[in-house]
Amino acid sequence: MLIDGLRAWARTLRDIRLAAVATRVDELLRVRYAHHDVVLLNPTLRADPDPGLNVRRLIAAGHRVLAIDGSSDMSMAARTLAAGAHGYLTRDHDLATVAAALRVIASGGTAWSVGPAAGEAFGAPGRPPLSEREHRVLMAYASGLTLDSVARQLGISPETARTYLKRVKAKYRQAGLPVYTKLDLAERVRADCIAGTPGETISGVSVLPGPVAAPAW
Repeated sequence: MLIDGLRAWARTLRDIRLAAVATRVDELLRVRYAHHDVVLLNPTLRADPDPGLNVRRLIAAGHRVLAIDGSSDMSMAARTLAAGAHGYLTRDHDLATVAAALRVIASGGTAWSVGPAAGEAFGAPGRPPLSEREHRVLMAYASGLTLDSVARQLGISPETARTYLKRVKAKYRQAGLPVYTKLDLAERVRADCIAGTPGETISGVSVLPGPVAAPAW
């Protein structure tokens, strides 16, 4: 029913097409379509239970990934985004928000929100704009990883990871939201998610026509 609903919904949109459906990552990667702009991923695939591995495999294959989860478990959101997912939404968002996220991600941006108030999630005021790498460092670090582990996971040096983290803290302070410790950052991420605010939407990214969605449920 979910897939039928997505397919019917996509037919009402001029710029989004449902290209393929698969029950596991291996199956999707075997589909020989010319291009999938965005993969909609269920982080809790029964056949592929590691969401981080699923995200990394899809990205390695050249896909951008929007995870849509059935819960607001922050540890799941953090694990998925730390692995490099370009977006994360819970299933209590409406289809207009899903479409907005698909367009942002297909255009090179990122978007995440854990809460039903995400109808205005894109560009919500009061949250500092973070670069994609700053966002990933924040999510990985706030999920409980050490800075060295964050650096290894993102393929950067510990000093570079430290620099990104300093920038994140500075941006939050400039926004009037001071953070100093890992606990402060984790609490800030939790509060942002409850508020239905994306970790970041890369500024200056225009919405490009023709994104193709390939769900893996």
